[in-house]
Parts: sequence; structure tokens; C-alpha cells
Amino acid sequence: MKTVPFLDLGLLHKPIRGALDAAYQRVMDSGWFVMGPELETFEAEFAQYCEVKHCIGVGNGLEAIHLLLRAYDIGLGDEVIVPSNTFIATWLAVSECGAIPVPVEPRVDTHNIDPMEISKAITNRTRAIIPVHLYGQPADMDAINTIASEHGLIVIEDAAQAQGARYKNKRVGSLGHAAATSFYPGKNLGALGDGGAVLTDDDTIAEKVRKLRNYGSIVKYQHDSAGYNSRLDEMQAAFLRVKLSVLDEWNQSRRNVAEQYSKSLVNTDIVLPYVPEYAEPVWHLYVIRSGHRDTLQQYMDKQGVSTVIHYPIPPHQQRCYQDYKDYNLPIAEKFAKEVLSLPISPVIDEVDVSYVSDSLIRFQQTVDG
Repeated sequence: MKTVPFLDLGLLHKPIRGALDAAYQRVMDSGWFVMGPELETFEAEFAQYCEVKHCIGVGNGLEAIHLLLRAYDIGLGDEVIVPSNTFIATWLAVSECGAIPVPVEPRVDTHNIDPMEISKAITNRTRAIIPVHLYGQPADMDAINTIASEHGLIVIEDAAQAQGARYKNKRVGSLGHAAATSFYPGKNLGALGDGGAVLTDDDTIAEKVRKLRNYGSIVKYQHDSAGYNSRLDEMQAAFLRVKLSVLDEWNQSRRNVAEQYSKSLVNTDIVLPYVPEYAEPVWHLYVIRSGHRDTLQQYMDKQGVSTVIHYPIPPHQQRCYQDYKDYNLPIAEKFAKEVLSLPISPVIDEVDVSYVSDSLIRFQQTVDG
């Protein structure tokens, strides 16, 4: 039976294996493994790529959001608006600061936070909004920034799934006061381990985050604040430099896959991704919706096609957020029952994409009778 993996990192790395090996050897030969020249160079290169002044490498995406909230002095009792439909890290970063996540429902078409609903959630305790560029598609940032400006709020982009995406021809990561991203291996720009970064044009915030990530210190053994240990190491920075050089090429390959899926599945009853005119997504995920999702996933598994649910339990229904269990968030709950992510990567070929599409069409035919 044919098999189509959801993501084959081994195959992805094969064309750049020589460059990755060279990066490894370069770091090994240098004898410098933390806070060295590889990190400094990657930070400069990624800042330029994202069209911002500052990139600060940190331990992971969750800590990137957390350190930004700390840098903006957001803490106990403050409220931060977050999407109801997102990976839980967006909420956890807020909770880690002692602040309160305030969920807002997504638009049904884009799955991203609905600007029309944000104003209704703002109180005199609201300090910030964290829009997530979910699945690699930018949220509607002009509308969000307008609301934030009217209420004096900070906008922190969660760009963990959207490296390289554009909103009205501007790079994701440059659209708010600051941004956080993740370099988890499965991301469009993924390390060979954990990693993350903060992006901003604000010199003061950049300096605060640089201190916070390194025990509150810029000068060794001088600690200006009670900071953390959250640093992107030299090895991961070196690997990321290699991958950054091919990121645009890889993102274009993802766009080609998404286009093939959308053309093949357009005449089915499956709900396909919607792309607004303002968005140039990078297709971290290709997410469909079906009222028969669980049966569909089982069928695809029998066809040898690996799919993933992003995400099966919304944050407000997680055990760690018991206080939110009575929240009325029907759109997030509906998505959790219907969404299914199809295999997509820069290295999946047209034959496999056709096989996945044909399998979906055959399933749809059985449902239709």
C-alpha cells in the first residue's frame, strides 16, 4: 500500500545535508556553543529577512511570547486578548506572567482571530492583544492595530507558524509592536531542536528581552533584572542560517502544494482554506474541515495517508484551564471537531498530493452515496 507521511524531515534535510554538516563542523571547531558569533549573525540575517531592526534568539516560541510580555511589564491581574482557536502556548505565556488570557473567537473563513469580536472583549484591565498567524496565514493586522491604537494596547504577533508570510506586502513579524516566533523542527523555518526568537523595531524592548533571556544580564555577572535562561544556542543558530537561505524556495513549494490541493478538491463538500486578498500565506498547514472528520481520518489512515488534527481540544477545554470550562466559544469547539491537516511540505511530490486528493474524493463519494 502507498504511504504518504505527514512530514518527512529526513527527506526535507537531504538536499541541504552537506550545508548542515558544514554548519555543525564550524560550530564544533569554534568551541563556542552559547551566545556566540553564529547567534549574532543569524539574528542579523533573520531581522533583515523579517524587515525589523532586532531579532533576539531565545529558547523556544513559548518563551519568546513570555519574555515579550515581561518586557512590556504585563503581569498580575492584567488581561491579554488571545484567540480561542490556537495552540495552547499562546495562552500559557500569558498565564506564566500572572496575567489573564481573554479568548476571542476566530473568523469562520480564515480561522484567525476576528477583529470584529476583539472590541467586545476589551476592559479597563486589557493590556495587549496577541493575534496568531494560524496555519501560516496572516491575521487581519490593520484592523487589529486600529483597535489596539484606539485603546492604547500592545500588539504582539504570534508568528510561530508563519515565517516568510506577508500581509499587504509586509512581512509577518513586522506588523505589530513586536512578534514572537518558534523554530520547532516542524515549522517552516525549523531548527534541529527547540528554538525561538523575538522580533521588534523597539530598541528599548529589544534591550529588555536581551537581558531577560540571559539571567537579566548584558554584562557578565552584572544582573539588572531578575531574568531567565532562554537562549538560542550556537548549533541551532548555525542550522537555522542554512535553512533561512532556502526558506523562500521552500515556502513557494508549499504554495504549489496548497494550490494543487485546492484545485483538486474544489468540487467536493469539504471546507477548504480561504485566503483573503490581504494575505500571502506560507502554508505551514493545509487545514480542511469536514462534518465527518473522525471517520475521514480513519479512512485516510487506511489509505496510508497520515493526517493530524490541529487542534483536537481548544485551550478553554483543557484540564489546566478549568476556570474556562463554562466559556461559550462555539466556533473554536466546532473547529476542534471538524479540522484535519493534510500532508504538506516542500518535499511532498505531485504524485503524493494527487493520491491524497483522490483518497479524499473517494471518501466524499462514499459519504454522498
